[in-house]
Amino acid sequence: MTTLTEFNPPRAIAQSESSYFYFYMALACMAVAFLGFAPTYWLPLASRSFSASPVVHFHGLLFFAWTLYFAFQSWLAASGRIARHRAIGMIGISLATTMTIFGFLVAVEAMKRSAALGQTDAGIAFAIVPLSGIVFFAVTVALAIAAIRRPETHKRLMLLAGISLLDAAVARWFLTFLAPPGPAGPPPVPVTIPPAFVAYLLLVVAIVFDRRTRGRPHPVYIYGGAALIAVKLLNWPISVTPLWHSFAGGILALAQ
Repeated sequence: MTTLTEFNPPRAIAQSESSYFYFYMALACMAVAFLGFAPTYWLPLASRSFSASPVVHFHGLLFFAWTLYFAFQSWLAASGRIARHRAIGMIGISLATTMTIFGFLVAVEAMKRSAALGQTDAGIAFAIVPLSGIVFFAVTVALAIAAIRRPETHKRLMLLAGISLLDAAVARWFLTFLAPPGPAGPPPVPVTIPPAFVAYLLLVVAIVFDRRTRGRPHPVYIYGGAALIAVKLLNWPISVTPLWHSFAGGILALAQ
């Protein structure tokens, strides 16, 4: 028993370090989300100069609530409050489900705004960005829920889902500080790729941490990260295909 007692503290310290890493990463996701949308949403909202439909406002509230929830859940897990972490898991499932619904509604709303500006084709092409993003998030969260009894897989899938939402926030930095003023309407799909890859640097941090603590990246990061990058890169060629325009155009026709 003495031998076991002597060897347990270093292992416990390593496990604690790993657990708190996910809490710190959740805080990073929350900071990126808030700071990214600050110049185009939070500050204009505070000054009452931002106007949008209730769907857009509720969408923003839901997505920022997710970052708060993710950070809180990560803290509960890191501090050993596993029973509490699991007890409020249904809140996360409900929140992610509602986010998926409103992510879809906001994408449709954006297509309708583009059509009103006479840019129907551009709006349909760009719709692949938010729609593919919310589908990836929903699938990743569903996989994380299925892996609830495999904590190492579960927490990495949740982090991957959180990172997948950040490209829109980083894109606001590009829009505010780098993009020249342009006409109203959706941007070209290719310009969404660089901000996404900046956001994915958090995934690189997670991979480096895995290599340092377990000797190799977890399969979630290898396969899930590859899927995330593939989805982002394929948005561009798919967005100009007749099949996509027929699919998304049909959704727009039903919504009008």
